[in-house]
Amino acid sequence: MPDADQDVQLLTAAAVALNKHVGLLSELGSAFAAAGHELYLVGGSVRDALLGRLSPDLDFTTDARPEQVQKIVRSWADAIWETGIEFGTVGVGKGENRLEITTFRADTYDQVSRNPEVQFGDRLEDDLVRRDFTVNAMAVRITATGPGEFLDPLGGLGALRAKVLDTPSSPEVSFGDDPLRMLRAARFVSQLGFTVAPRVRAAIEDMAPQLARISAERVAAELDKMMLGADPVAGIDLLVQTGMGEVVLPEIGGMQMAIDEHHQHKDVYQHSLTVLRQAIALEDDGPDLVLRWAALLHDIGKPATRRHEANGGVSFHHHEVVGAKMVRKRMRALKYSKQMVDDVSQLVYLHLRFHGYGEGKWTDSAVRRYVTDAGPLLPRLHKLVRADCTTRNKRRAARLQASYDRLEERIAELAAKEDLARVRPDLDGNEIMQLLDIPAGPVVGEAWKFLKELRLDRGPLSREEATQELLAWWEERKARNP
Repeated sequence: MPDADQDVQLLTAAAVALNKHVGLLSELGSAFAAAGHELYLVGGSVRDALLGRLSPDLDFTTDARPEQVQKIVRSWADAIWETGIEFGTVGVGKGENRLEITTFRADTYDQVSRNPEVQFGDRLEDDLVRRDFTVNAMAVRITATGPGEFLDPLGGLGALRAKVLDTPSSPEVSFGDDPLRMLRAARFVSQLGFTVAPRVRAAIEDMAPQLARISAERVAAELDKMMLGADPVAGIDLLVQTGMGEVVLPEIGGMQMAIDEHHQHKDVYQHSLTVLRQAIALEDDGPDLVLRWAALLHDIGKPATRRHEANGGVSFHHHEVVGAKMVRKRMRALKYSKQMVDDVSQLVYLHLRFHGYGEGKWTDSAVRRYVTDAGPLLPRLHKLVRADCTTRNKRRAARLQASYDRLEERIAELAAKEDLARVRPDLDGNEIMQLLDIPAGPVVGEAWKFLKELRLDRGPLSREEATQELLAWWEERKARNP
């Protein structure tokens, strides 16, 4: 299809998408026009409109200063947020829409801390040229009648058509202003299916070490957006191949291991990318960030545990234990929440346990422990274990999946008989204190743990059985500690 025809299709898609917001846009455009100010829809909002996927979160720019913006929208908005006002941004809530209205910017950067010295501008063109990529440097004039003129001074439409990420100014200047833009390239590769222009890739390869200047929180936010994209594997591969990964996630590139001459193991990096793809295919209700991170990181302990055995084989003993520790260290360094760190590391720790299931010879006790150790992560663990089967041997793959089917059936059978979701001792703390005639303290915890292990081994006990076992344990303990 000729480029001109493709451009017409994109602009038509944008008109349809924007028309769904015409009431809001005309009201806002009228308010700014009445105050004598310009207003433009910009950035990702214009890009997404052209792609026919505009969300209720809209970005605008204006020549009005922040205090003037507040005055203009005060009587119209349902809510106003001032958290970004020092950078010229006023947040506005209107119905289901969340808007960000930012004064034209003409920032300069000190090139050391990479913090912007905020300067307001007077021209739209100066604002657009300081944006990260040309596909995010297009604008639509907003008037009292709604969307108006489409403005593309930097060739963003052509880049969008070609699905290429290029920078408005030279990439060295753009990334020097804000190195995080390099990570954004990986994010957009994942989210939009774009490639990076050769000059952009070359600049990233040269400037990747500058990502070390960016705060862990900003890095983690971009990584999460990349992981939640339609094709995170493409984004991850860009990270690794350009050197960005060595700065922000060195463990990922570290999984690239040469296959030995006997082909005794797969390349762990490529295997992990395949597991990530397969885990995504198993998602039930939209992107699952915890599952995706666990799939990517599940084997990061392998390089550190690789051993060449005397028989010519290769082993990775306890790589799940080492890997779980590595996950904790990396995710804590990136300032992830405790819950996120705990969940991802626990999945990495547990992902190999199923392989001890063999021919279905686990005892009921082993099944209970599997469920208990996974806790609320069990549905994700099911998906991770299934995704971890990447063998090309169709018979072996079918056997592994059938074996896991049987394990899930056994879990369901046990769950029908007992509450596997909350395996607790058959006596609570108060009953333990009463039966042993002891006060609250560490000893009660010991007794509770003993009864919990007993419950995992034997399943539910009657109160009489549990009491007998507790008293027997108590007598034995007193004999050991007279």
